Parts: sequence; C-alpha cells; structure tokens
Amino acid sequence: MARRRYDESDVRVRPGKGSRPRTKNRPEHRDALFGMVVTKDRGRWGVVLDGARGPVVCMRARELGRTPIEVGDRVGVVGDTSGAPGTLARIVRLAERSSVLRRTADDTDPYERIVVANAELLLIVCAVADPPPRAGFVERSLIAAFVGGLRPVLCLTKTDLADHRAFAAEFADLNVPVLTCGVNDPLDHLLSTISGHTSAVIGHSGVGKSTLVNRLVPQAERATGEVSEVGKGRHTSTQSVALRLPGDSGWIIDTPGIRSFGLAHVGADAVVGAFEDLAQVAQDCPRGCAHMGPPADPECALDSLSGASARRAAAVRALLGALRTNVDWD
Repeated sequence: MARRRYDESDVRVRPGKGSRPRTKNRPEHRDALFGMVVTKDRGRWGVVLDGARGPVVCMRARELGRTPIEVGDRVGVVGDTSGAPGTLARIVRLAERSSVLRRTADDTDPYERIVVANAELLLIVCAVADPPPRAGFVERSLIAAFVGGLRPVLCLTKTDLADHRAFAAEFADLNVPVLTCGVNDPLDHLLSTISGHTSAVIGHSGVGKSTLVNRLVPQAERATGEVSEVGKGRHTSTQSVALRLPGDSGWIIDTPGIRSFGLAHVGADAVVGAFEDLAQVAQDCPRGCAHMGPPADPECALDSLSGASARRAAAVRALLGALRTNVDWD
C-alpha cells in the first residue's frame, strides 16, 4: 500500500494553554507611586515613597527583565505599598538617572558596576594618617565623580594625628572643596554643604567613613572597625544604604569600603571634558591625543593654556596619570 505524502495543509495544530499570542506592549502603570531606592539585598529592594517615612519592600517586575536597580534610583512601585510586615510590592518603572557613580573591578575588566545612582555630591573620605593618605585613590574617585556627573567633596579625617594642609594642596587647582572631618573637628561646613542634597560617601576601609556617617546620622549606628597593624582597615559596611539626614534635610548614601576602583570605562577625553575651559581648548588637539603633553603628546592644545587654566590642566594630567595606574587599595 502506497504511503500518502503529507503537505503543510494536512498538519493540524491543537491549541494549547500556552497558545495565546504574546505582545511587546507592556502596561504603563500610570498609577505607580514613585520613591527612592534606599536598600538592595538579594533580589529585594527597600523603597521610600515620596511623602512617606518607612520603606516598602519590593521585587522587580518581570517586564523589567534584568534592568539594574541601584540605591539612589527613582522607581515607580505598584501593589501593596503599605509597608506592613510580610507585604511585597513591585518595581515597574525606572526613572532616568541624573548621575551615575561607576567603577570596574580593575582597569582590564569591561564590566561596569554602578555604585550609586542620582547622587548630587560625592564625599570622598580620606585619612591623613593611620592609614597614610593615598592620593591615587582620591584621584580615581575624583575621575569617577567628574565623569559620572557628581560634584566631589574631599573629607579629611584623623586630622588630630597629622597636618592635612600639604595633602589638601595637591587638589587645589581642581576647585574641589576640602573639609576637615576629624573626630575633633566641627561638621558645620560639611552639614551646610550637604543640606538639601543626596550625597554618596566612599572611602578606603579604615579611614573613618562609618564614624563620619554616624556623626551625620546618629541613629544610623553604622558598624565601625579598627585599623589593623599593617594599616588596612576591616570592611565594616557590606551593602550600600541611603540614610535620611536629621530634619529631613537630605540623604546620605553610605557605600561599602572600596577595595579597588577600576576605571576601565573612562577615557582621557571624558576626564578633560568635565572641565569647561579645558574641553573647549581640547577641541584643537590632534586626533587620538591622550592630553598628557610632551613627549607623549607634543601637539596637545592644553599646552597653550595659561594662568589658572594651565594649573588646572596640570592637575587633570595628574588624574590621567592615575588613570593609567591600576592599584589594589586593600
């Protein structure tokens, strides 16, 4: 008996439960309530909604996929937003970021890690002694701030152990505010600087970062650790967390102690571009100029500058030098 040949018209497909056509149109969630992410831990985010006090525990909605959501992000939330124990809301929208502080594991790692989002100020905490100050860490932090759209502020701790002025002078030409924040120093200038703003705090372990945060937000009770005999601090902050300043005068985002600050995602043009006077002149640089000056870049247009701009160009070249030297800070 001859076998019958079948064509496509003979094939019958039985409808199944999963046969409903999928669409790329996602719900807009116009009723979403917005707030700021204040904590992040293993697939759960704490969000303080606008006008509220306590956080709402949230998960990330399926339609957001693997979209990174970081402390400081502005997000839209739906579901049970009461914040009652055991409740879980959903993050369904992520607002555009005004600034992003990024780093990589080292200068060869292409994967960028977002440290914090939407901070206006970056408080770079550095001890002037025990452990000794490390200009390289400060320089790399400054680069990350300038490129990420944050305004850096250098906060010097342990000023009771050594004179801070020589170290502070290294950054004078970058127009970066330098504030003394030792345990015996009043914090009036720092408080007036951060009032009304969202500020991220970074620092090498053992420099007194958590101690400073506890002075700014007494109820925070951030863990602190002693410096070991070899001058390396113990990492006492393991997760970033946003803390409300007393009197609702702003936010402080405390970040874990930095072990390394890779800047694989940053190029020389991005650093120079953060300074308006330098960026304008750099337009006359030859293609591929690394802005380091002679002998590497004999035709760099920054060499035509004078006065304060020339001093700033020299300071920026020091930053670019730090960009070429990857260091493990732990």
